[in-house]
Amino acid sequence: MGRKALGKGLEALIPTEEEANKIPLKDIKPGTLQPRKKIDKKHLEELARSIKEKGVLQPVLVRKKGKYYELVYGHRRYQAAKMAGLKEIPAVVKELTDREVLEISIIENVQREDLNPVEEAEAYRTLMIEFGLTQEQVAERVGKDRSTIANKLRLLNLPEEIRKALSDGLITEGHARPLLSLKTKKEMLKAFHEILKTRESVRKTEKRVKRIKEKDTEILHIEQELIGALGTKVVIQRGRKKGKIEIYFYSDEELVRLIRLLKGEKE
Repeated sequence: MGRKALGKGLEALIPTEEEANKIPLKDIKPGTLQPRKKIDKKHLEELARSIKEKGVLQPVLVRKKGKYYELVYGHRRYQAAKMAGLKEIPAVVKELTDREVLEISIIENVQREDLNPVEEAEAYRTLMIEFGLTQEQVAERVGKDRSTIANKLRLLNLPEEIRKALSDGLITEGHARPLLSLKTKKEMLKAFHEILKTRESVRKTEKRVKRIKEKDTEILHIEQELIGALGTKVVIQRGRKKGKIEIYFYSDEELVRLIRLLKGEKE
């Protein structure tokens, strides 16, 4: 891991080979604060083959927790070592707080690009909610700009179906960001399904969203004109091939007035 982007005080927590001791794999449990939910099976198998040939070259980081050790850093090496049939693994034991554990896990995965955009956003949110950090403080810890953190967090405002597609790699973050500028979740999902159906590029998605927003502006302008002309609430709902105009009235007298206006009669 590159040292430059480490948060303040975290560099000293990263394990070195000189500090390592062999610890039985059966005594180590995966950490509960690990932000990465998925591990690429193909990459894991490749690492397991390498470990069979050369062993584990970089130690993992653990902390003592009851009778066992909790894995903090090196989850892929841990899983690959088990897959390779190893009985023990070089590990460094350190006393760490929950926040330090989460920060180290996030930094490791972000720098190795092992987190998908949703996992990364959820990890940042956990740092903010569980440990009371601001966006600026999170940015400082993980070596990124505050705007990058803010943009990642915005992805959590997407409907669950779109977040899952982003996690599964069906769409990219470039597809997801424009969808966030649409007004409703219904609009987001409608555009999302069209994106999947046509397998369109990010550029085409940006153009699609722009057209939708331009139509929204046009419809809003027409609504305001009708409200001014009729003196009551008017809502236009526009679909792909058809739409409807809703004109509201709040009494029988108002209904009669509106009917006369629509027939071109003077009030």
